[in-house]
Amino acid sequence: MIATLVLAHRPTHLVACWDDDWRPAFRVDAIPTYKTHRLADGSVEAEDTPDDLAPQVPAIVDVLSGLGIARLGAAGYEADDVIGTLVARFRGQLPIDVVTGDRDLFQVVDDAAGVRVLYTARGGVRDADVVDQTFLQTKYAVPTGRAYADMATLRGDTSDGLPGVTGVGEKTAAALIAEFGDLAGLRAAVDGGDPRIKGARRRNLEAAASYLDVAPVVVQVAQDAPLPVEPADLAVPTAVADPRLLSDVATRFGAASSVDRLLTALGID
Repeated sequence: MIATLVLAHRPTHLVACWDDDWRPAFRVDAIPTYKTHRLADGSVEAEDTPDDLAPQVPAIVDVLSGLGIARLGAAGYEADDVIGTLVARFRGQLPIDVVTGDRDLFQVVDDAAGVRVLYTARGGVRDADVVDQTFLQTKYAVPTGRAYADMATLRGDTSDGLPGVTGVGEKTAAALIAEFGDLAGLRAAVDGGDPRIKGARRRNLEAAASYLDVAPVVVQVAQDAPLPVEPADLAVPTAVADPRLLSDVATRFGAASSVDRLLTALGID
């Protein structure tokens, strides 16, 4: 995957962002149902992980370490928050492509700052959708990444345990954001008795007030994860950091051809 991305996009910097906490306390405190359906049976904190996935994680760690590709996580934060923090810190300094299969990260898209998402859920890294503001407008009828986050808050997300507002799906949420500017404008209109909001829609929005009070904390990626890192720390490697470790993992997992392909893509002998 990395070799494909490097060959297609020739990045100057590269970082793998990591979940140090898949269910952070600040999100659970806001909405206790956050990701509860992913808990292992009888656990209050362990994620239900497929048996064939767990052994892959240390292999990934070793490959990244052996190559010298930066891997970043932050205690108490998800990988999305690490990405959000890096985007906030380096936007405008570097063009940024976020590679993900998670639509939640569409919120960081910003044409003016050169921030795009390469969305891999449908075509993989080889045929990823390039998500910019035109894509968001065409696909979701929202003009910006921030508007996408507001729309997602209203819509909710059952895969993350977010109920959303009853009766408000994706299209309705986008229409409300378009009409009232953003989530704050919509809520001000509800609280102010705006006559454009009436009937069941008003009742549903009023009933969801407590959810809407806290949901943005859950939906919006953090921009302040503690990451003591500078752009130079994320530079694409020009030499193998740990040849012995890389050789060992390539042999141990039968991954020599994949490792060689990546070294070739990186231009490393």
